[in-house]
Amino acid sequence: MSQSTLDSSTADGATDADPRSEGIDEPTAVKKGPPGAAGVLERVGLVVAPFLIAGLAGLLAWYHHSLDLANAPRQQSSALDWSTKLRPQMIEHIEIAAASTALVILIAVPLGILLTRPALRRIGPPVLTIANAGQALPAYGLLVLGLVIAGQGQLTVVYALTLYALLPVLRNTMVGLEAVDSNVIEAGRGMGMTRMGVLARIELPLAVPIIVAGVRIAMIINIGMTTLAFLIGGGALGITISSGLKLNQNPVLIVGAVLVAIVALTFDWVGAVAERTLKPRGL
Repeated sequence: MSQSTLDSSTADGATDADPRSEGIDEPTAVKKGPPGAAGVLERVGLVVAPFLIAGLAGLLAWYHHSLDLANAPRQQSSALDWSTKLRPQMIEHIEIAAASTALVILIAVPLGILLTRPALRRIGPPVLTIANAGQALPAYGLLVLGLVIAGQGQLTVVYALTLYALLPVLRNTMVGLEAVDSNVIEAGRGMGMTRMGVLARIELPLAVPIIVAGVRIAMIINIGMTTLAFLIGGGALGITISSGLKLNQNPVLIVGAVLVAIVALTFDWVGAVAERTLKPRGL
């Protein structure tokens, strides 16, 4: 057999062995499933969630109305009065959770950016260890410590919850920025961008989904922990839940707990919408 025949056979064999030459998809492409399926499910969830939350709120309103508070025991009717007890407590609950989450963002995001810069990268692990101390302590312990240092009131609760929820946002900010491909950063620098330009136009937009995920975690933590605010004079819906436990009144306990759940689900849905809205196109 001539050398030209061998070369021709080898070339034909290589062509047959390469699935791309016949237009055959690689096996990994088959495993990925229908393109965009996860995105479709996410969009459906974002659309359905508010209706479910509204349905839960409607059920709670029906249950509250069915209790016939006019003829209920005085302690129960007082604890479940909407205008004087439930609504003010819910507003306090939202204010405390929102203020502590905003303070977490103002502290953790800039700090996470600084700790991913080359000059400060080496001190990142010690700072994360300090931030982890907030969640290493029980929430009740942090509130008591805040009470000793700053006294009673909502501000003390806000400061304690800020420390408690600092870690998720700080860690996610650092992880999100460090996950940006260095080649993309170098490409931006090659186009003449400054370091601040690369950070603002490339790194932060690409890290937004991970950062917002950390903010959602911190927000839910704060909403849950705000139920303990009443222990140091911070008010919120924990008063209603505590009254239900002390008075052995299940209706009071149910209404307070479901209201906290509605607030948490609503804020989580808002965070999910923000995460999807702020996500750069193509990701």
